[in-house]
Amino acid sequence: MAKKILITDDAMFMRVSLRNILIPEGYGVYEATNGAEAVESYANHQPDLVIMDITMPVMDGFEFI
Repeated sequence: MAKKILITDDAMFMRVSLRNILIPEGYGVYEATNGAEAVESYANHQPDLVIMDITMPVMDGFEFI
């Protein structure tokens, strides 16, 4: 089973850049645009790794942690 990674960043170009690197390597990728979405996505998908921006609207990376 492929490792699952949750990318959380409000900048679309960062999510797309990371996704374009990770998917060809065989990783399952999920995305969120803020910490609140990340909490929900984490609960639903239980990723193996979370890559997260610190400064985001709604809920930042520190609040997520």
